[in-house]
Amino acid sequence: MTDIDRIGVLFVCMGNICRSPLAEGVFLHQAGERRTLDRYRVDSAGTGGWHSGEPADPRSLAVAERHGIDLPSRARVVEPMSDFDEFPWLIAMDEANRADLVDFGAPERQIRLLRSFDPDLVDVPDHRREVPDPYYGGPDGFDRVFEMVVRACAGLHGALERAAKPED
Repeated sequence: MTDIDRIGVLFVCMGNICRSPLAEGVFLHQAGERRTLDRYRVDSAGTGGWHSGEPADPRSLAVAERHGIDLPSRARVVEPMSDFDEFPWLIAMDEANRADLVDFGAPERQIRLLRSFDPDLVDVPDHRREVPDPYYGGPDGFDRVFEMVVRACAGLHGALERAAKPED
């Protein structure tokens, strides 16, 4: 499969050191387990550049490591034109990130909240489907976010697989 044929998924949060790198790592891990890694081009980015070039927050790294998941990326800022072309799936962690993406010029049809793919939240309104930012809390917040991300990424995999299948 060529890079052009791969499905582009970009996970987006505010600073790109807590939630979005965790989602990226979990998604990649799950794709590896499903043997579908070659189908995807995956990255994460932030709407602000405070942490550009830094690795993930140590608490995100710790929770991922406890579950055998690597967080490979370094923080970067969303690049409006190239990211919106390269990644048709823009996966925001919360409503503020979604609004920032729209302000940056992303087509709204490309933006989804990560937790909108959580099968436990099917009938929950979008404003209650946010992945909360654990940055200012303790390690337990990162554990809660990890569990949310795992469920939602599994649902996202299912949605991407359904979207990639030709209709009969």
